[in-house]
Amino acid sequence: MFKNPLVKKILSALAVAGFGFVLLNLTFIFDALFQGLLRLIFRLFTPVDLMMTFNWFPSLMHGLFLVIIGLLSWFVFRSKLSIFFKAVYMTVPMAVALVTLGMFLFSSPLPAFSLGALLVIGVLYYFYRTKQPWLYYYAVILISLTLAIFTLSGGEI
Repeated sequence: MFKNPLVKKILSALAVAGFGFVLLNLTFIFDALFQGLLRLIFRLFTPVDLMMTFNWFPSLMHGLFLVIIGLLSWFVFRSKLSIFFKAVYMTVPMAVALVTLGMFLFSSPLPAFSLGALLVIGVLYYFYRTKQPWLYYYAVILISLTLAIFTLSGGEI
């Protein structure tokens, strides 16, 4: 049964979705720890609550987290991990980029969805031009549709 190519593809797709979901939860826990650590460090130097005093500070922290995920992604995609593990990991940078974009443009949904769609189309076009495996396309489309449906149904992060 596992030798059948169709069954193997279906199981791979289900595994990418399942493990991607677990990895996304771990990523957002890591984000909470990262931001908590930054707040703790800044509290050592100033008694002011930076989150409430400076409206740019939360955006800075989200941007820094995006940079960290970008750097980690560069190492992951340059590594010799299998296509499956890279596809599972692909959910992380796409979700972080789309969520960060949504946070920055929260007050104006049309530009947020437009830029998010451009980002997704750009990534898919890059995959097409570089002839990447189908699991990468699947991971990007899965996370993009999931976040779009989540947002359109009234979900907030």
